[in-house]
Amino acid sequence: MYDSRFPFRARLFGSAVVLCALPFYLDAFWLRVGLFSMAAAIGAVGLGLLTGTAGQLSLGHAFFLAVGAYGYVWLAGESGPGLPPAAALVLAVLLAGAAGGLFSPVAGRVRGIYLGVATLALVFLGHHVLLTADSVTGGFNGRSVPPLTLGGFAFTADGPELVVLGVPFGAEERLWYLGLALLALTCWTATGVLRGRPGRALAALRDNETAAAVMGVHLARHRSAAFVLSSMYAGLAGVLLALVFRRVVPDYFALALSVDYLAMIVIGGLGSVGGAVAGAVLVTALPLLMTRYADRLPLVAAPGTADGPVGPTEAARYLYGAAIVLILLFAPDGLRGLARRARARAAPGRRRTAAPPPYPAPDPPARVKEHTP
Repeated sequence: MYDSRFPFRARLFGSAVVLCALPFYLDAFWLRVGLFSMAAAIGAVGLGLLTGTAGQLSLGHAFFLAVGAYGYVWLAGESGPGLPPAAALVLAVLLAGAAGGLFSPVAGRVRGIYLGVATLALVFLGHHVLLTADSVTGGFNGRSVPPLTLGGFAFTADGPELVVLGVPFGAEERLWYLGLALLALTCWTATGVLRGRPGRALAALRDNETAAAVMGVHLARHRSAAFVLSSMYAGLAGVLLALVFRRVVPDYFALALSVDYLAMIVIGGLGSVGGAVAGAVLVTALPLLMTRYADRLPLVAAPGTADGPVGPTEAARYLYGAAIVLILLFAPDGLRGLARRARARAAPGRRRTAAPPPYPAPDPPARVKEHTP
């Protein structure tokens, strides 16, 4: 019997094989681009659940990334309790969720632009705390990130040399598989939430609050739960970012980072896990690629020079800002919708058949033969 899910599973398996093989062929730069994209995708999936599915506008995602990153650094570092890095990672994610839980009463009572302004205050408050709490955050200069170790295996190049199939595995190669595992876990859990009763309740809350309340959805509770879950995903993304950067500084977790995450989910497609991942890859990789190839691009200044009117980071923001406008005008469902329509056009042999009616069609009335005298 043919399984309709086989093509999707085959594509998923093929993508997993390719992603696992990339560290054997790519250099450190491309692996860092991939790692930054994975971390951004984890955070974008969480924001997609909150904004795309639950309909709650949040401009404070950078704050929860900072809680996860600095929470791991402090918990595993010498300035803090010095916990094992694996335990510090889990506690940092829970700490970000607790921060979201403390803010959840506000999220459960307000929505729309009012919630956006309230979360915007978190970014400025958090940035001020990061600059002033020197004993925890290191102030303006930040802190070095303790390397992660699991079962004696260190995700850093400072440990024992590791060679796999003739390829030396440094920090980027080792972190690559950690990032893949965390991203797969994120997508799997988020997809389960969306397909289960919580996802249907959040979608009903987003579409019509009155109808959702009539169906028995507790509005404030589900809004708060969505905010806590999104904060935990952001905390996990912050930990992975800290491990890749190897040093965290307050200026990275500013308002621009929150705006970038909103751009990711809008470009990728609201309410879609795959769309959030695609948007995160585009928004994260574009400035890095433009920085590397700035000397070959017109009107773009190479880093440290004044050869063009704009720098690569500003040029990348202009490009995906224009992409947001085009997406909103011509493809409101984002890259996910464009990919779905492209697959439909690429398979002309598939013809859509009308779904059978939910009840059998009535028999046509029998014709009565007229009696002629």
